[in-house]
Amino acid sequence: MVLKMSKGLFITFEGGEGSGKSTQIKLLKEYFEKKGKNVVLTREPGGSEGAEEIRHILLKGGTDRWDKKTEILLFLAARRDHLTKKVWPALEKGDVVLSDRFHDSTVAYQCFGYGYDAKIETDILALYQFISDGFKPDLTIVLDIAPEKGIQRSKARLGNDEQRFEQMDLSFHQNIRQAFLTLARNEPERFIVINADQSIEQIHQELIIKLEERLNANSARAN
Repeated sequence: MVLKMSKGLFITFEGGEGSGKSTQIKLLKEYFEKKGKNVVLTREPGGSEGAEEIRHILLKGGTDRWDKKTEILLFLAARRDHLTKKVWPALEKGDVVLSDRFHDSTVAYQCFGYGYDAKIETDILALYQFISDGFKPDLTIVLDIAPEKGIQRSKARLGNDEQRFEQMDLSFHQNIRQAFLTLARNEPERFIVINADQSIEQIHQELIIKLEERLNANSARAN
């Protein structure tokens, strides 16, 4: 099979804490590089110099460091800098951009994590439209895992002091899991959901199969 990509490709990885996004992103990078593609790895919050500074203050400290609205504004400020400084320039060059989290995480965490708030969701969507002109990923991979297992994995990582969200109670993480699954159901043409409670190789192989099916389907429609 030959992948046909005439422009840049933006793929985001989403999921709860400890779902294995970082590992799968690295494996997918190798997959695309073997096909001769230039791949840019990035993350949110972060990915650009200004956004990384915001990441530092968002992911460290106590759970009550920011209220919900302040948190949202910080995430969106970081996202705007990330888009303008890194994502859009790379896509303009035709690169494959793989991002560990993007805007769906803001919706899941800040809108659903604390308990669903329809007004907050409307505000988040309006603010995102403002900073991005409605730009969306080409594909979004959700690595789905039970929060109890994911948090245990995440807390076991050595040298990780960015665990502000891991300190939230279990119901917060359960809400996030359901939010990602709801987002995927509502936008099936963009999302691919993978069971993350498998071996690293099993997850990667399932991801590649589903990714190739989706890219081939998109290529056929374009032709």
